[in-house]
Amino acid sequence: MLVGNLTDDPELRFTPNGAAVANFRLAVTPRVREGDSWKDGETSFFRINVWRQQAENVAETLQKGTRCIVVGRLRTRSWETPEGEKRSVTEVEADEIGPSLKFATAKVERSSRGGSGGGGGDWAGSAAGASKGGQFNDEPPF
Repeated sequence: MLVGNLTDDPELRFTPNGAAVANFRLAVTPRVREGDSWKDGETSFFRINVWRQQAENVAETLQKGTRCIVVGRLRTRSWETPEGEKRSVTEVEADEIGPSLKFATAKVERSSRGGSGGGGGDWAGSAAGASKGGQFNDEPPF
């Protein structure tokens, strides 16, 4: 679980199959005890990827500076540049994202899109596909 602030607005894109994916960077700064006082530790930056309806909800709800909570899995991907250089990056594939209520308030509203049809519907900010155990069949767009 990560708690931090968005460094920019989420970027919403769509795969060729039409699946939504949102990306943003999260700055996480731990508090460190120093004697009888606390200070900010070293800031870490994480690239967050979120899929499907939750991606659309994130893009609509969160913005630069928003403090949020991210639960997900680390994923490393590698590639080779056209010049033959090998590159890799570690990202977080988000399972759940929500605004932090430590210093703010939020109003939860049902999403007007992607309802389950069974009366449950998705909540804004909920994990799309949760009824399927969070398993997605589309390939990531990279």
